[in-house]
Amino acid sequence: MKTNVTLKIDSEILREIKIIAAEEGSSISGLLACKLQELVRQRKSYARSQRRALARLRKGFELGFTRPTSRAELHER
Repeated sequence: MKTNVTLKIDSEILREIKIIAAEEGSSISGLLACKLQELVRQRKSYARSQRRALARLRKGFELGFTRPTSRAELHER
């Protein structure tokens, strides 16, 4: 379902947006819809990556470290 949105944009910016939309063979509405979809996609992708990274940190990494059994073993050379 699509919904109309009203924007207040400075006339100079609107002129530039019209030029950009024409260069891309699109309307202002199409251009804005595409950019907003891209923004939402980036945010979702970032959030998904962040969740994966945090899950990996919670799980931890196997670094092959074994705790020494005694103080003497710790200071062996």
